[in-house]
Amino acid sequence: MLDVKTKKHKVSKKTKRSWRKYIDIKDVDTFLDNNRLEERLGTPFSERIDTQLFTIDKTADVTENVISKRAARLALKNKEPRCFASLKSHTCVPDPISKRNRVRTKEERMNSILRQREVGRKVKGIFKLKEKEALKNRILAKIASTNHPKSKELKKDIWNSTNVLIPETVTEWMSSNSIRHTLKHLGIKKRKLPLLCKKPSVLPAVEIPHPGTSYNPSYNDHQELLHNIVQKELELMKQDEHLNRVTTQMFEKISLQKRDENTMKEMLEGLPKNQTTSSFKSIEEDHEEENSSITIVNNKAKKNIKKTLVQKRKQREQKQAINEHALMKLEKKKISDIYKLKTLQKQIAAKERKQESLRQKRMKKRERESLMPKTLSKIKFEPIDSDFQLAEELTGNLRNFKPSNNLLKERYKSLQQRNIVAPAVIKL
Repeated sequence: MLDVKTKKHKVSKKTKRSWRKYIDIKDVDTFLDNNRLEERLGTPFSERIDTQLFTIDKTADVTENVISKRAARLALKNKEPRCFASLKSHTCVPDPISKRNRVRTKEERMNSILRQREVGRKVKGIFKLKEKEALKNRILAKIASTNHPKSKELKKDIWNSTNVLIPETVTEWMSSNSIRHTLKHLGIKKRKLPLLCKKPSVLPAVEIPHPGTSYNPSYNDHQELLHNIVQKELELMKQDEHLNRVTTQMFEKISLQKRDENTMKEMLEGLPKNQTTSSFKSIEEDHEEENSSITIVNNKAKKNIKKTLVQKRKQREQKQAINEHALMKLEKKKISDIYKLKTLQKQIAAKERKQESLRQKRMKKRERESLMPKTLSKIKFEPIDSDFQLAEELTGNLRNFKPSNNLLKERYKSLQQRNIVAPAVIKL
């Protein structure tokens, strides 16, 4: 193909700005690049002498001795590492800053007279607050480093040592939050275990099945299992009957027409049939009379009358008398309570017995609730039906035994019962 020569556009180079914009400086850039390359690599090969490029080998050919592995390893060990190659100079360009100024320390920059004064102050033992703290920290760090055990060195049994910060007599009546608060103000923090360390339920992951569910159970175990299942079914039937009695059977089913008639009868109860229309008219007339009898009264607000000195004094004396009477009543009650010590002791003992019984009830309730699943969703947990077989269905061997429950469903219900998975309607 023929080279197409593009026509150069004529531009104005009148100002410095236009000159810099449209001037061609490629030849200058190439010249500078070549100079930089020569500085890095030296003079070009075309300008060098043969003695600089080639060397005459005048040594005789000597067969290299075979080096042992140990000598090779020593040579490799003494050889300079390759990682230091990046630190070496890889250019022929000399360092522009041959002499570098070292930054003097704070003591070197200090005035000689002031330096002598500071040395004299330290010799006398006069230190600044900052220097005292630094010296104290240095001593503490040295003590800590000496007391710190070396690696793989155990001087004492860490499980045997007990650091009693608060005596047991105090911690008996203090709650865990109070102990933590006290230790915090002593400068020691007691670690609070996270709640996630506790299991969500006390129930075991795999419950031991009833002996009656075996493929070859004993007679007593099988009868006990059937008795338990019958009792559960009777409770469910009793509950259904109760719900049916208090919901469906309480209300009678009637038609809409009959319902309207009953409401009308209830509304007209106690009114004669011939006076229903006249009663409405009399009610309207009474309302009109009441509206006509209403009169507008416009009372002006009374001004606040200032109390006299006598009234203020009487009010003050009355308040003082009430307070004195209350104090006298309180003192009399204290004196009377002294003679009621036996009755008060009986009341306190009865109250303590009541609190103890309530505490026992709460503990039993808490134990019962710990075995029950918690409400994690709007759907109530329904336990899986018990697995059982009648006497005629028992085979006596594993070959003819037929499983009745789904293993996946049983495991899923176990997770729901142990509060790990929220109850949900899932078909398995």
